[in-house]
Parts: sequence; structure tokens; C-alpha cells
Amino acid sequence: MNFKNRLAALSAAFAILSAFAIGASLKIEKAARASSYRGIGEGRNGPIEVEIRVKDKQIASARVISESESDFAKSAVEKIMAQAVKNKSLEKFDAVSGATITSDGTAAALRDAWNNYLGVQKDSVPCSDTECDIVIVGAGGAGMTAAIEAAKRGAKVILLEKMGVVGGNTSSATGGLNASETSIQKKLGIEDTNEQYYQDTMKGGHGINDKSLVRTMVNKSAAIVDWLISLGADLTDVGKMAGSSNKRTHRPQGGAPVGSHLVKVLKENVDALGIDLRLNSKVTGVLNEDGKPAGVKVEHNGSAYSIKAKAVIIATGGFGANPKMVVKYKPNLEGFGTTNHKGATGDAFAWLEQFDAQTVDMEQIQTHPTVIPSNGFMITEAVRGNGAIMVNREGERFGNEMATRDVMSKNVLAQTGKTAWLLFDQGVRESLKAIEGYAKKGLLTEGKDVAELAAALKIPEEALKRTLDQYNAAQKSGSGDAAFGRKANEMPRALETPPYYAVEVAPAIHHTMGGLKIDPSARVLNKNGQAIPGLYAAGEVTGGVHGANRLGGNAVADIEIFGKIAADSACDFIGK
Repeated sequence: MNFKNRLAALSAAFAILSAFAIGASLKIEKAARASSYRGIGEGRNGPIEVEIRVKDKQIASARVISESESDFAKSAVEKIMAQAVKNKSLEKFDAVSGATITSDGTAAALRDAWNNYLGVQKDSVPCSDTECDIVIVGAGGAGMTAAIEAAKRGAKVILLEKMGVVGGNTSSATGGLNASETSIQKKLGIEDTNEQYYQDTMKGGHGINDKSLVRTMVNKSAAIVDWLISLGADLTDVGKMAGSSNKRTHRPQGGAPVGSHLVKVLKENVDALGIDLRLNSKVTGVLNEDGKPAGVKVEHNGSAYSIKAKAVIIATGGFGANPKMVVKYKPNLEGFGTTNHKGATGDAFAWLEQFDAQTVDMEQIQTHPTVIPSNGFMITEAVRGNGAIMVNREGERFGNEMATRDVMSKNVLAQTGKTAWLLFDQGVRESLKAIEGYAKKGLLTEGKDVAELAAALKIPEEALKRTLDQYNAAQKSGSGDAAFGRKANEMPRALETPPYYAVEVAPAIHHTMGGLKIDPSARVLNKNGQAIPGLYAAGEVTGGVHGANRLGGNAVADIEIFGKIAADSACDFIGK
């Protein structure tokens, strides 16, 4: 073969090899691209988008594409992402205390990405007209409780949730569930009565509460504790919160947050019962047949359809995240932050105007006095219940820390800078598991002694020492605090075990006491006081239970008790 032929042959071979190399390179590049998958979940403040890389059928890495969570909650996103990579799977996540919605949203985004890798259809929610026995709107604590009870009684249930995750505001509940004369109290030797619980609730609500609703909540509180325990809940720790005469706030062992725990337990039961739960399903109205509710209209990912039902349960929550609605009923709250999740917008009230549904106490909107000003994160009232005090920038106490939320909120706003310091020692920290979550998130200012804490807070050292000395003396006297009226049983320990801790707090919109008027059977009433056939409601969407001010621990009692009642009443109505 001459030189020219050899050169031509070599050129051809090189071309073939180059083509093969380019093809292989393209295949490798395509494979590399194919190993990355994105997913979206619903966080507290909006969508959370993530990307995972898969290698050998396992998660090799994960990163956040976009999110709009608060500074406090961002660490929850990072923790869930890290768990996915460490475990190389999505079987189990440990939610971050105080950031359950963000944790669940991140986990949902990761699962969505994994489903995209598997080729699983992302959206399996049917969007055609259908029917059921009972349709429940809202998958928070009240809605899931109603769904579980109705399903156990044999009803065909469809549970709708406009957000991408279940839980609603229940996920953020920290303190506990108030109940009296319970099996747990008896085991712990705690003396309490239904009558005292009733009186405390009426006093806390300034006497405008619906007495029949309060009696119902109180009388059924012990039973709901046992019912939740039967579902797998841990309510074996009992503490005391502001406005309660006795220890009646039931929570998981060690004082862990109650809301995220209950949401997990309820969701597991919803799944176990095979209840038709539809997320990202926004109800736009209630069907009306001959002036009576007959189901709901739903929108899901741009598709609209109807669900006909024999009974409708409204469990959509309050309107604390709807600034226009808040200001409409209470103008002086303009500009306030909120502890509510973004879905608490009060949609249901407009749907029910066609049935002449009655509302009550709409102007009664509660602020919580201990909320982090920078991110809206709530510090549980149980911290004060376990012994913490509140001081101002002058290093002085300014009221009874166990006063009701409305009183404490007003007191805080009267201080310099309209914020205050929630202050406690190592003894209080060790008494309440929830505080560990605050510490891990960097919310606490710490001092090895009173002097160091005062310097860190930039408040007068001598004033702070004097304040603590006076409080500790009152606590040790066993006769209570004469200066501000804090009772002896509200001062469980002296604050004298270093190190010392403080967190800056201010009031924020927390709970809307007003809502739909219901009777003790959770039937929604019209403006003539008559029950609207087949329409029931439970939870923060209703009014009357809490009056002018809700006691800590009563929201979880309210949603659980009336959620179950709504289901039982609806089942009775349809013959199930």
C-alpha cells in the first residue's frame, strides 16, 4: 500500500474512532444529565424546589434549587436534604422541631424528584366529577381527625387539602392539648376537674364564649385524650400553661411539641385506613342543591371538577395569614406579623354566604406574646409555664408572665422597643424538650452567669440581678409573687442554675377566635339560628369556643374534639 493509500486508511480509521468517541461522549453526557432529577414540594412560605443525583439506584447528592423559607426554617431544609444523602433513601425523615411544615415540604420535594427518577406519574389525583358520603375540606388536625372517625364508621370519605402537605397550623402547635379528669392526670396524681377547666376557659375568654360549646369541649376532653392515644399518640406528659389553674396540658414525653407529633400520627392513620386524601386541591365553592350543601367544587393543577357528597365538613382553619381580612375586623393589627402558615386565609366564609351561614366573634383576633420578631417563629407558652420570666430592656419584670395572651401582648408592646426578653436558666431548659430545638436553631442568647447575660443583652447588670433575686425569693417563699400576682404553683423552680438564657420576643397575630357559628354537634347555623342540613365545621374556622381570648392548649383540644364530633354528626346524618 502506497503512502497516499495508507494515509487515507489512517484518516478513515481516525474518523471512525473520532465518531465513536464523540458518540460515547454524547452518551456519557446524556447519562450524566439523566442522573439528575428535580422535584417540588410546598413549604411554609412557598414552593421548595430541589435536585437529586442518582447513582447505582441510590441518592448520591441533593441540592436546593429555590425556596423562600424564613431564616429560621432554612436550616430545616438543609437538615432534611442532608438526611436524604446520608440515608441514600427517602423512607424516613426526622422533622426539625418548630419547622415541621418546612421539613415536610422539603421531604415532599425530594420524593417528587425520586418519583421523577422512577418515572412515576407525578400527579395521581383524579380530576373528574365524582361523589362520596362525606367530603372534608382541610387536612389539618380537625380535618384528619374527622376523616379518621368517619372512615372508621364506614363512610366513604374524600379529604381535600389546598396545600401540598397536610397539617396546617396544627403542625406548628407546640404547647399541648388541654383536658381535665383524664386517665393520664390520674396516673400522675394531678387533681383537676371539668368544672375548673370550664371556669378557666370562660375567664380566659372574658366570659363571651359560647357556654354550650365550652361545656362540650371540657366534658369530652378526657375521652379525646384516650382516643388519640388509641391511634398511637403520646400524651403522657402533663404541664401547665397560662390561664389554667391546674396541670392539664397534655403533650409527648419531655414536653416535646404536640403538633408535629399529632400530625404524624393522624397522617399515618389516614394512610392506614386508605382514605382518599387529595393534596394541592383547592376548593372554590360549595355545591348548592335546593338551598342545601351538596358537595364542593375543586381546582387541581388547572383542572376543575366537582365532588357530590351527602355531607360537607369545613375544617379550613382561620384567617390569620390574610392581612386584609385581619385588618377588616381589627384595624389596629395592621402591619403585625403572623405565626400562621400561608394557607390560613379564611376562604370558607365566602363559600357559605349563599347558605346564610352565621359568623360570630370575627373581631376577636389573638396575638401571641412570645414570637421571634425577625422570623415569626413562636416560642411556646410552656417555657413560661416551666418557670421562665420576662424582662424589659431595663432589666425589670413588667407583669405576671402567666397572664393570658392578650394581657401579656399588651404588656410587651408597652415596653421600650415594643419587645421583651424571655429569660430562664439551665433548670428550665432541662425541664422542657422543646427548648432544645430553639437552642439548635441559634435562637438563644447564653451567659455563663447573670453578668455575662446582661452584657450580651445590653441591659443593666445590677437591675437584672435584683430582678432575679426578687423572683427567686418569691418562688422560695411558697406564697407566690406579690409584685405581679404570679401564683406559687406557676413558679415551679427558682432561676439560679447557670448558664442563663434569653430570647427576644414580641407579639404577632396567632389565632382568630371568630368564625362560623356551630352548635355542640358541630352543625353550622344560619342567621336564624337553624342548622344548615348536611353542613358541619370544626377547628379554627369556627367561633364561640374561645371567646375574646384563647388559652394555650385549648386550640388542639378544640380541633380534635370538634373534628371528631363533626364526623360523628355527619355520619349520623347520612345513616352511617
